Amino acid sequence: MSPPGFRGVFPYLVSPVDGKGRVKAGVLKRLVNRLVKAGVHGLTPLGSTGEFAYLTPAQRRRVVEITLDACAGRVPVVAGVASASTQDAIRQAKDYEKMGADGILTIMETYFPIPPEGVESYFREIARAVSCPVVLYTNPNFSRGDLTPEVIERLARVPNIRYLKDASSNTGRLLSVMNRVGGRLQIFSASAHIPLCVMLIGGVGWMAGPACLVPGQSVRLHELAVAGKWEEAMSLQRAMWRLNQAFAKYNLAACIKAGLELQGFDVGPPLPPQPPLSKEGRAEVKRVLQDLSAF
Repeated sequence: MSPPGFRGVFPYLVSPVDGKGRVKAGVLKRLVNRLVKAGVHGLTPLGSTGEFAYLTPAQRRRVVEITLDACAGRVPVVAGVASASTQDAIRQAKDYEKMGADGILTIMETYFPIPPEGVESYFREIARAVSCPVVLYTNPNFSRGDLTPEVIERLARVPNIRYLKDASSNTGRLLSVMNRVGGRLQIFSASAHIPLCVMLIGGVGWMAGPACLVPGQSVRLHELAVAGKWEEAMSLQRAMWRLNQAFAKYNLAACIKAGLELQGFDVGPPLPPQPPLSKEGRAEVKRVLQDLSAF
């Protein structure tokens, strides 16, 4: 039996919003149902793929509300909390926990540079404000307030900070973090890493947008890794990696939304000022999805 807690594939959900700023409840519910039926182990609204930085507070709350309603307790929902203000982030975290979120994914937005002690305080205070498990999210490619290995080691001693979702793409740095924290934090990969490699060094799964497009293949990859069938898993990972190459070449949310549109989900374009995916990008995503039998 697996130890308790979050593990496996947690897709970062898109945030479908219409031209009047309304969250498309029917589309998001349909996507949630598709993912749960495909066997994903959890759902993460308001991750990077959810374009949290471009949503209003009311839109963010609505995305979480719809996700929880559609999921109906079938898998854990870990809601993203992001702000440049500690007090605002605490308010979000408390609200989402009260709504029924099973966990909180903590993201730090920044404008002025924040020293390590300020970064540590932000995450520590959010965790203290809730009783549910907290996932630290480090993404130095997009954030000016990165979580250093030293800060992560100290935060790992906060009782309900139990997970790290690392999007640094530096697997060596991640292994150093794992050595520092021992078993106090369970590690989730991002699509920026090769998820299978993170599983090999002791990760428990991945939280990433591509699983919205290929949920069945993602679940299968996780199952192969857990079973130690590394050769078969690597063959599947190589095929799936082409999606990540497309995302690195173009805008992440634009790629995933375009792919979902191709699959019949009316999620709409990425939120302004992000541009929609180019014709060339759309054709490339379509080719990869066809090769992965994702239609």
